[in-house]
Amino acid sequence: MIYTVLSYVSDTTCLAFIIIILIALYFRSRQPTNLPPSPGAALPIIGHLYMLEKNPRKQFKQWSEKYGDVFTLQMGPQRTIFVNTYEAMKEAFIKKGDYFSDRQNDNFLAKHIPQFTNGVILASGADWKAQRTTSLAILRNFGMGKNILAEKITEEISYFIRELAKANGKPRDIRYLTNMSVSNVICSIIFGKRFHYDDPKFQKQIELFTEVVKTNTGVLLLNFFPSLYYLPFDLFKGRQLMKLYSEVLSHTSHMVEEIQKSYDPENLDNYIFAYIDAMKKEKLSGESCYLSEVNLERNIDSLFIAGSETTSTSILWCLLYMLNYPETQKNMYDELLEHVGTERTPQLADKSKLTYLTAFIMEVQRKSSIAPISFPHLCTENVTLAGYAIPKGTLVMPNIDAVHGSKEIWGDPDNFRPQRFLDEQKRIIKREEFIPFFIGRRICLGESLATMELFLFLSTLIQKFEFLPASSDKVPPLSDTWGLVCAPEPYEIRCVERTK
Repeated sequence: MIYTVLSYVSDTTCLAFIIIILIALYFRSRQPTNLPPSPGAALPIIGHLYMLEKNPRKQFKQWSEKYGDVFTLQMGPQRTIFVNTYEAMKEAFIKKGDYFSDRQNDNFLAKHIPQFTNGVILASGADWKAQRTTSLAILRNFGMGKNILAEKITEEISYFIRELAKANGKPRDIRYLTNMSVSNVICSIIFGKRFHYDDPKFQKQIELFTEVVKTNTGVLLLNFFPSLYYLPFDLFKGRQLMKLYSEVLSHTSHMVEEIQKSYDPENLDNYIFAYIDAMKKEKLSGESCYLSEVNLERNIDSLFIAGSETTSTSILWCLLYMLNYPETQKNMYDELLEHVGTERTPQLADKSKLTYLTAFIMEVQRKSSIAPISFPHLCTENVTLAGYAIPKGTLVMPNIDAVHGSKEIWGDPDNFRPQRFLDEQKRIIKREEFIPFFIGRRICLGESLATMELFLFLSTLIQKFEFLPASSDKVPPLSDTWGLVCAPEPYEIRCVERTK
């Protein structure tokens, strides 16, 4: 039988087949020993990319359950390690943070946009430390985690509520409006003022960042095969993303220039002024200058992407879970009536009493895991992790989704159950494995701000409105979209003003 088959195969085909096998064996022989396990064979050139689905979230979860602490994916020429357990994350990003805190500086965008690796999210080494230290100090001075900033958030929520009320309880998609409202909180910090929702510059800013987040996901392949960028018809959206980033750079630069005109060293009432002041002091000190206008502009972009898109997406998930679990909305409203009432707006001081609402937000963050795979980290030395060899130059991906979905940690992770974060006295249970803002040196800069926003937005929204599905017989499903931030599929909601 085999001779019959071979008789139809040309010498050229046989030779090509032999060459492919030899190439595969060659690359296999060059693999370091004791790498974390892989879910299948890595093919020459493309590695494991052939295995990935359009939305690989379920695959990553299944592989984490099968392989435990870590597994390897060969993403084209780039070796990538996924870290799946809380213990392995602590080892990598806390105990061995010196080796796992840098970012990749040679991806597709970095090669075409020199400023791409500037700023607090994407910088590395001493440059990153300077941006984070300076930005964190400025945010704390502006009251991050304190009542002074809570007042600004509450003021913004009042505008948001007025806009929601204009729909008179009719179905609408509030995604864009929610993003604008949350972004305005960042604007009050960065620029020292909020913008009207119909301000064209503000609308342009929101649209640009939204498109960047959406388009960024589609060009993943270009990070591994940059030559695909030069194919005709922009098949992999590379040129589209480049155009968007260029517009973002230009827009941010113009905004900074406009604010700089009124710079007053005696009145540092916004992030831009405070950063410029720190930059001037650094130059006068004669120390290494890491603070710069380029970093200032990229820090602003980072704060907008990290502080606006993620929080607004979390709010949308909270509303969607309320539609799917209406009893939770009733429980939160009853709690608000008991401890706050309807005569005043909820305040940060009420959080210790509104524990069910706090637990609800935490459970939504656990279940939705809006950043299921956190930003990639670069391994800078040959080290070990969870007993496996991690070669220098490997990309390391924190699989937060796997931690939040672990049966060993949560028992019934697939169930939506806010009570898991409450003890018998209805006090909040703080679980170290609950890591929506990540852990270690790269923990989210705006964790305190986001936590404040989620509590104040949700408590006030539930106090003022009852949230209902657009159609009483069809609740929108808990379906997500895959990307840098995993948002729910678009849905409409009715915001019905409460009469009590």
